[in-house]
Amino acid sequence: MKGTKLATIGAMAAAAVALAVPAQASPPPSNDRDAPFKATVNGFGIYGPQDQLAWLGKITCDRIGRGLDNDPYKSANFIQHNLPRRTTQGQAFQFLGAAVDHYCPDQIGFVQSAGTH
Repeated sequence: MKGTKLATIGAMAAAAVALAVPAQASPPPSNDRDAPFKATVNGFGIYGPQDQLAWLGKITCDRIGRGLDNDPYKSANFIQHNLPRRTTQGQAFQFLGAAVDHYCPDQIGFVQSAGTH
């Protein structure tokens, strides 16, 4: 059962990456990415002030870059605990995929590795 649950979570993480808007060739300034990021996560049923959502997305990328979260499950757990109380694990993985896509597309392999754990 645990293997099935992990496979399902890995599939959700991969789907989150696939559903996120493709990264642009030359990223616009950070603030120009915040509104599209908010729209993306709102599409997953995750709501909040734009600056708060953007901060969480950016800090998520920072944590990945510094090795603080050494696997996508730890990142999703951090995200889930910093979003509203009823945020599901699936939504946390969707948020993670969107954050990486919008703020640190060089870390896409990190999210994709969720399917291999």
